[in-house]
Amino acid sequence: MTFCDENNLELIQKDLKYLKLLSKQYSNISSASTEIVNLQAILNLPKSTEHFISDIHGEYESFIHMLKNASGVIKRKIDDVFGNTLSEGEKANLATLIYYPEQKLELIKSSEANLEEWYKVTLYRLIVLCRLVSSKYTRSKVRKALPQDFAYIIEELLHEQDNTVNKHEYYNGIISTMIDIDRASEFITAISKVIQRLVVDRLHIIGDIYDRGPGAEIIMEALMKHHSVDIQWGNHDVLWMGAAAGHEACICNVLRISLRYANLNTIEDGYGINLLPLATFAMDVYEKDTCKRFIPKTIDKTLTKKEISLIAKMHKAIAIIQFKLEGQILQNRPEFLMSDQLLLDKIDYENGTINLNDTIYELNDKLFPTIDSNDPYKLTVQEEDLIHKLKRSFVNSEKLQRHIRFIYSKGSMYLVCNSNLLYHGCIPLNEDGSFKELILEGKSYSGKALLDKFDILTREAYFFKNGTEEKKFAMDMVWYLWCGPDSPEFGKHRMTTFERYFISDKKTHVEKKNPYYKYRDDDEVCFNILKEFNLDPDSSHIINGHIPVKTKEGENPIKANGKLLVIDGGFCRAYQPETGIAGYTLIYNSYGLLLSSHEPFESIRKAIEEEKDILSSTIILEQVASRKRVSDTDIGEELKKQIKELEMLLIAYRKGLIKEK
Repeated sequence: MTFCDENNLELIQKDLKYLKLLSKQYSNISSASTEIVNLQAILNLPKSTEHFISDIHGEYESFIHMLKNASGVIKRKIDDVFGNTLSEGEKANLATLIYYPEQKLELIKSSEANLEEWYKVTLYRLIVLCRLVSSKYTRSKVRKALPQDFAYIIEELLHEQDNTVNKHEYYNGIISTMIDIDRASEFITAISKVIQRLVVDRLHIIGDIYDRGPGAEIIMEALMKHHSVDIQWGNHDVLWMGAAAGHEACICNVLRISLRYANLNTIEDGYGINLLPLATFAMDVYEKDTCKRFIPKTIDKTLTKKEISLIAKMHKAIAIIQFKLEGQILQNRPEFLMSDQLLLDKIDYENGTINLNDTIYELNDKLFPTIDSNDPYKLTVQEEDLIHKLKRSFVNSEKLQRHIRFIYSKGSMYLVCNSNLLYHGCIPLNEDGSFKELILEGKSYSGKALLDKFDILTREAYFFKNGTEEKKFAMDMVWYLWCGPDSPEFGKHRMTTFERYFISDKKTHVEKKNPYYKYRDDDEVCFNILKEFNLDPDSSHIINGHIPVKTKEGENPIKANGKLLVIDGGFCRAYQPETGIAGYTLIYNSYGLLLSSHEPFESIRKAIEEEKDILSSTIILEQVASRKRVSDTDIGEELKKQIKELEMLLIAYRKGLIKEK
């Protein structure tokens, strides 16, 4: 910087009002200079670690464990520090202790012969490991991550120097005193959680927290406690967001999927949604119907035949109401161009057949007691009453509303972060690979602008005043995001839900994917997408979820020569027979990108008692020649701007334009 540069002076005069505000925080040359030195030093620190997880689908045990082991990062750190000085068993024991300190300590206390010696050895190992994972952060940032009870002690131990002979007894004294006053267990728990906290600086969730698995609400609670997280909305998340806003068709879809997988834990126990009105209605209307086609896809072995029968009846009841409500939307929104999904009026109710595209198909379920063939999309009085009660349960669930507000505050349709473009589904494309245009509210949108518009509409659906036309349209657009032909979240030409339930011919079940999925292995198309989002194609990546990678069939998650990475590999147990694995996750640290594939996780109990970690295989996707620094990140760019502003403040002080205080 040239302090007497005339251009700088002109810029300072222009920004003098802002610089005067900045001077309240840095009131003299000394404080401004100190902050410049501090920020310059931070720019030279190694880039912190980012962790990417996609398509969790309610599998809370696998997710919680993945969060705790940071997709194998903690194990790699243990290997880096202790190498061959510890056996594999000792490393596994140490890793499990870090993941689950409270539970593991209880087991160790009941089995360890010389507990005092074990404490000494373990505390030393944890301190050494914590020192490594904290080394890429400033002391100030580490200090903020420390638990209040042990902050001073941990900070002292972390900054012990091996050659500080005078303090050797001092540090040993700290550890011995911890053991003597019976605080070693609490200290081990505290430092284990600090390691978990520091090993990953930022967590990215690439969509689909909800549906299928049993504990989406548990996952949400864990995310709300996480120190730094962002969420790129998935189609299943958007569906729950619409349901929480009170959109009736979204509510029906949420309940139908929960019943399809016999997974009512999240609905009833997690969010307190009262399903008794639905059960009562289903038992009354479908009493003599076996509802064979609606028996759950996955069945809990603890369920009785009577319970399975009730779930099937509830499943059919809500599915029929869903088809009616969706038909009403399509009749009211011809601009959605989804009239081919108006099916209830194509049924011949006397003969039990349906006419699809001039082909007659026999229905495998011909009982429709609530459908009026003259007005098939009209709800019965009982159905209207039921929907009113269910809607009230959703919009008045305090926990659900709290979780959905968090998804809005931390979420978006896409994210650009550190030269990576993150989104769940797709960027809608035409058959020739160009960006698909969609008309919304009389204006054409495509590419980045389309996702930006959908982001706005998704927020309007939840936050706009009830009863307004704007909110009604926005809520219908959220439903469109769930199943619309040009939805970047859905990515298919249509959702064949009705056909899968009622027509045996599988040709009618096909859901044609958006051309994006044909082109995402094409370098040029991926380059165009990255440029559309103002990223340098040569140094950037797309990180994508949504469609499970079928590793079992030889599919590769690495597309377009590494430009696009798909990290949905089957976290959900229902997908694992098809995918052959239990998910992909991605780590981006100062050395490059690491893609991990994971075997199915048994349980947290076995992880603690038998030290059974998730078996993972890691591929180094990209390794940089020189280690990335904070200066190479988005935060680094912000820090550089702050440094420039502080340098201008220094000039203002030295030129007398602003007086020191």
